[in-house]
Amino acid sequence: MLRALALLTLSLATPAFAAGPLAPAGTPADAFPKPDRPVAEIVAPQWTGEAERDRAGEFEDVARALRIAPGETVADIGAGSGYYVVRLSPRVGPSGKVLAEDVTPAYLAALERRVKDLGNVTVVRGEPHDPRLPPASVDAVVLVHMYHEITQPFGLLSNLAAAMRPGGRVGILDANDIPSRHGTPPALLRCELNAVGYRETGFHPMKGGAYLAVFEAPAPENLPKPEAIRPCKDTATAR
Repeated sequence: MLRALALLTLSLATPAFAAGPLAPAGTPADAFPKPDRPVAEIVAPQWTGEAERDRAGEFEDVARALRIAPGETVADIGAGSGYYVVRLSPRVGPSGKVLAEDVTPAYLAALERRVKDLGNVTVVRGEPHDPRLPPASVDAVVLVHMYHEITQPFGLLSNLAAAMRPGGRVGILDANDIPSRHGTPPALLRCELNAVGYRETGFHPMKGGAYLAVFEAPAPENLPKPEAIRPCKDTATAR
């Protein structure tokens, strides 16, 4: 899904839609090194049709691998059109919560309209380097077909860790391809997440040349300092 975390600079002024309140800002983007790889442009709020994805069993496969359970708080980073959001809502149930995060104003406005009748969904306006989620509030996170669009992955991963509860699971679904073709080679993904202290706990090949990589977020006190993070060289871009 070619979704959020836009390359443009966004104002933190109150948006025109009724998004949830922003959590305190995390470490600023300029504290982190830039990725040593291309960053794909955002071209659409979803990467393919919802009916096709349902027929392929995409959501169920991801939810099962991440052990999404009733009562949990799950964040969809770069929620785009809301494909995962509206399916996560009944999955976590009335005692759970879904945080639908994005940075693109048009996507956020459309999300608000789509989820207006879902009482357990909160739309959150983040920043490209910071999802602006409440501290220690999230059990699981999905980033679906958008990791290659993140302009500051080290900042986003670092600030995301502060929002995770102990043992929080992070699932990244992406194409096994180079960033300029809207994918992330698994070796590059592992390197970037390891650089911020994330630990891989599962890897699941998906249909259509995609994969789901599952990581455990580090405790905030175990995060490396921004200046200690070393960018990963994407050797696959030479193909």
